[in-house]
Amino acid sequence: MAQVIEVLVKPNARSSELSDNGDGTWTARLKAAPVDGKANQELIALVAQHFGCAKAAVSIKTGASGRRKRLVVG
Repeated sequence: MAQVIEVLVKPNARSSELSDNGDGTWTARLKAAPVDGKANQELIALVAQHFGCAKAAVSIKTGASGRRKRLVVG
């Protein structure tokens, strides 16, 4: 069953991490800069690793060019 999560992305961080905010939203700190989709690729890999699924099972539903994104997992 697919799950939709809302993520606030903070690019150019020192390390990559995904943290639960406790209110149903997540914060992703990414090393990658938001250039040529590199931050989005890193975000998909980070979410897939966290939820234990394949990268192909994670997709960006809305907000591909913004900081607030909705991702479909599974």
